Amino acid sequence: MAVLTRTLGRLRHAWRLLRAWRRIYFTGFGLAFTLGSIAVGLAAMNTANNLLYLLFGSMVGFIVVSSWLSEQTIRDVRVERGHSHCVTVGQDLRIHYQITNQKRFLSSLAIEIVEAGLPNHAFVAHAPPRRPVSTRSVNSFVRRGIYPLGTVTISTSFPFGLFRKERDVEIPGEILVWPRTDRRVRAPMAGAGRSAHSGVAARGAPGARGEYRSVRGYRPGDDPKDIHWRSSARLRQPVVREYERDGADTRWVCLDTRCEPGEAAEVAVEVAAALIADAVAERRPFALVAGDVLLAPGDGAAHLERALDILARVDFVESGSAPHPPVPTASCILVAVLPSGGFGDVYTVGPDARLDAAATPAAA
Repeated sequence: MAVLTRTLGRLRHAWRLLRAWRRIYFTGFGLAFTLGSIAVGLAAMNTANNLLYLLFGSMVGFIVVSSWLSEQTIRDVRVERGHSHCVTVGQDLRIHYQITNQKRFLSSLAIEIVEAGLPNHAFVAHAPPRRPVSTRSVNSFVRRGIYPLGTVTISTSFPFGLFRKERDVEIPGEILVWPRTDRRVRAPMAGAGRSAHSGVAARGAPGARGEYRSVRGYRPGDDPKDIHWRSSARLRQPVVREYERDGADTRWVCLDTRCEPGEAAEVAVEVAAALIADAVAERRPFALVAGDVLLAPGDGAAHLERALDILARVDFVESGSAPHPPVPTASCILVAVLPSGGFGDVYTVGPDARLDAAATPAAA
C-alpha cells in the first residue's frame, strides 16, 4: 500500500511538472483552419493541382508560425503577484501582477494571466524584453473565509488565434475574506456585554475612559474633549489626556459555533462583526469569543482587524464547544443561530436567516 501511495504521488508530481511546462489547445477557428488545411492537402494530392499545393503550403506555414510565435510569447516570462491579504465580503480586491519578459530581443504580446479559482483575469498587451510590466485583475467575494491561491496560468493565442498555449506558475498565497461589518443590528440591552470585572483586560492600557493616566500627542480620531489645552499651549502642539482602560466598559461578544454551516451561520458571523464594529465606532474596548478562540480585550482599528481575522477563519460544527468567556456570562452578549440563555443579551438569527436579508436579529 505504501509503495502504491508513493508511486501515485510521483505520478501526480510528474503530471504537474508536465502541465507546468506547456499545454496547447485548438481554438474554434484554429480547429476549423487545421481541418481545412487537411482537406486542401487531400484535394491537392488527388487533383495534382499546383494552386492547391501552394494554398496547402501557405496554410501549413500559418500553423507552424502560429505555434512558434505563441511558444516564444510565454517562454522566459516571470510572474509575481501582490495583493492585500484581506478584503471584506462584497468589496473589490485588486490583485496586481508584475510580468517580466526575460528574453533579450523578442517581446511577448497578448498575454492573459488566469488565477485558478477566480473568475476575472488580467491581460498584458505588450511586454518588452528585459522590462517589467504591471497589470491587475479585480475580483469580489460573496462569502467570508480563506481562499487559497496557488496556480497562475500564463496563456496566449497570439498571433493568429489558431492555438491557445498555456504554462502554469506556482505562487503560493491566500486571500482572507472578512465578514461584513455594516449589517443593521439593534443596540445591545442596557448593561449587556459589559464586564463587571476587568478580567483579562490590561489595566494601564490606553482605551476607553477610566482613571486619568497621562497626556500624549494628539492623533487623528481623538476626541477633542480630551485635549489638554494648558499643556498644548506650553508644548505648542495639541496633546490629549490618556485614560486607563476601564474593564467594566469592555463589550464581550460571544459567537456560538454549534450549528450546521450555512447561510444562518454566516448571518451570525456578520452580526458579531457588526457588534464589534459598533464598539470600535463608540471607542469602546471589546473582546471576542468564537468557539474555543479567545481574543483578549482591546480597542481600535488594529484590534478590529484581529477580530475580523478570527471571524473569517471560524468554522461551525454541530458538535463544537460552547463559548466560555473568562468573565460572567451574564455580562456578555451571545450571538447564536438558535435561542440560548444564560447571557446578558442574546442575538438569535434563526435557522432560516439569509445573507441577503438585512433584518435585525431578535433578542432571545
